[in-house]
Amino acid sequence: MNQISLKKTIVLLIILLTTLPVMGQKINVLIWDEQQPTQKPTYENFLGNEIAARLKTNKNNLEIRSVKLDDPEQGLTPENLNWAKVLIWWGHARQGEISSETVKRKLMKRIRTGKLHLIALHSAHWATPFMECMNERTMQDARRLFPQPKGGRTVEFEFVPMPFKGAPMKGSAITPSFLALKRGKDLAKVVTTLPNCCFPSYRPDGKPSTMTVTLPEHPIAKGLPKTFKLSSTEMYNEPFHVPRPDEVIFKEEFSQGEWFRSGMTWKVGKGKVFYFRPGHETYPVFKDPNVIKIIENACHWLGSQKSKY
Repeated sequence: MNQISLKKTIVLLIILLTTLPVMGQKINVLIWDEQQPTQKPTYENFLGNEIAARLKTNKNNLEIRSVKLDDPEQGLTPENLNWAKVLIWWGHARQGEISSETVKRKLMKRIRTGKLHLIALHSAHWATPFMECMNERTMQDARRLFPQPKGGRTVEFEFVPMPFKGAPMKGSAITPSFLALKRGKDLAKVVTTLPNCCFPSYRPDGKPSTMTVTLPEHPIAKGLPKTFKLSSTEMYNEPFHVPRPDEVIFKEEFSQGEWFRSGMTWKVGKGKVFYFRPGHETYPVFKDPNVIKIIENACHWLGSQKSKY
């Protein structure tokens, strides 16, 4: 074997070893669901339990717990959170019952330190954990884009939250946004508008969509076809008001020409967040084998201690 071939072999072995979970390592996955009654016609035992059951039937090295909003401490007990490595979140009609204070106290330190990673599904774009993660990432981005000068004036940062939850008008300014202000020649203040975490239009008509894998080499896309259809889903339309993602793994296209970045990742401190768009509790999206495969892959990617990403 020549030197070039040897180097290629070593690189391939390193990639393989750093992207696979440790042999025999179990990944603890906590599935959180608000369990609203409108789920029942499509998911007889509720949406979160449906995902849990399908993940459990696969020999995938995942340990699964399914909890709900009406459980003690809203399902977010210290025992559950200390046990979990990955948190899958479904929320829709009862998003406001989880307060920012609860998320900051119970989840954000775990995510920032990499002890917990988040998968937010569909309408969880307005779930408090996802919004707090997007706020945190925006604040990190602001300080990275506008670092404190060495030996100069201290730069002040102001972070402006959304006044209320409301879909943005088409053509309005996209959030998050950064306004850097100078005094003389020096940067003095950065006013950052935090992300709205929504989009200008949606259509709950249950029509099909087409998913395209945009990063086929990403572990979350492992074992998937290049494109596949979802038989019935809700439409969301870009622009999605979130921080610039680290990766866009899936693009979704709809019958009337709309499209969406339907699988995105962000690093938040040492933790990771994966947002996966397809869904709605009245459509059987989470019975689709490709969708379950994506969630399963995401659990492995997030839960693995070693990754090239």
